Amino acid sequence: MRLTQGLRPDLQTAISAVLDRRLSRTSAAPVCVAFSGGGDSLALLIAADSWARSVGRDLLVLHVDHGLQADAADWARRCADVARRLDRRFVRRAWCGPKPPRGLPAAARAARHRLIAEAARTAGARVVLMGHTADDLAEAAAMRAAGSSTPDPKVWAPSPVWPAGRDVFLLRPMLGLRRGELREALVEGGWSWIEDPANADLAYARSRARRQQPVPPADAAPRPDPSGLARQTREPWPGVLSLPRAALRRHPAADVFVGVAALCAGGGSRPPAPAARRRLAEALSGEGPVAATLAGARVAADAERVLFFREAGEAARGGLASQPLAPGVTEVWDGRFEIEAQATGLCVRRLAGVARRLPPAARTALQEVPQAARGALPVWAKAADPLAVSVDPALARATSLVLPRLQAACGLIDREPVAARTA
Repeated sequence: MRLTQGLRPDLQTAISAVLDRRLSRTSAAPVCVAFSGGGDSLALLIAADSWARSVGRDLLVLHVDHGLQADAADWARRCADVARRLDRRFVRRAWCGPKPPRGLPAAARAARHRLIAEAARTAGARVVLMGHTADDLAEAAAMRAAGSSTPDPKVWAPSPVWPAGRDVFLLRPMLGLRRGELREALVEGGWSWIEDPANADLAYARSRARRQQPVPPADAAPRPDPSGLARQTREPWPGVLSLPRAALRRHPAADVFVGVAALCAGGGSRPPAPAARRRLAEALSGEGPVAATLAGARVAADAERVLFFREAGEAARGGLASQPLAPGVTEVWDGRFEIEAQATGLCVRRLAGVARRLPPAARTALQEVPQAARGALPVWAKAADPLAVSVDPALARATSLVLPRLQAACGLIDREPVAARTA
């Protein structure tokens, strides 16, 4: 690739305006760019590099090698060369292991997001820039019209992988720009990019949609916004979400919120089916008691409030498994809690079946938690004797991820947090 100059000023200004709105100008954390070497991500990298230099921030170039193309190793070398010429750090991650015979694009996308999130967390970054454009919005709409469930890419969203993507956000600052104008500007500037042959393979829905050259809608229909419901949600006990029931009634985003809250309280990574969340939201819009399960969570409502918490019976289906702990290492247990052990020879397990073995003071404190929510709480056990349990913070500490995950998913965090966390 021959690198001669930056992006065209009008495009640079448009992209920088989004970066200024969403990113901190003073954070010491690096900003990451997901760089495939294609035209869209190249335009993004050029613009992000210029913005980062203007505010004095570090930029990290992340490349994922899916191992699906014969030229993948050469593409990685070319991407590394771009980063080197920009004097930016380059990190390559490879998707290793067997590839599924069906659903390959979805599996590759999930692997890419996981590898990017892990690399960002390792670097202490909170935001990853991605090069989606207005054409990607149009293609997603065309795919849905053909029967796909592909969602629209959002300007700002938490990483879609869990728990690897916790604390990591995705920013797409080029959704208002067209792919063609970006590539015209690259040519004008003397840049060249990688063309992935998979983009022209009509075996894939994305390629078929791209071939139609769909036009982005002038004004996208507003999405139901669950942020107001998330602001009213509390976590009165670890892992238990509580919302006034009246807030859900007649709220336009009630079903969206119910699905997100159940997913966060259940600790899983697969959202519930839209039809299932709509049925539950409809039940919660009434006056009578509700008891249901959704996405690994139990949803219990009386006339005053709705509770979302982990379904302790999930253990029978493989959830809530015991997990060994290493001193000083933060582990995620059941997708809901970060656990950091201070002592050796411990594991974390669910409370169900061993509550009576806790010390009297711990049993007394436990009475404050709704009975149905207790069994899925974490306790420490001796790896050699899983029935010898404790909640002593001198042995290990648990930090709930449930409410922060809900707040991020519902848009309460809409710009880069200044304080960076490392893995």
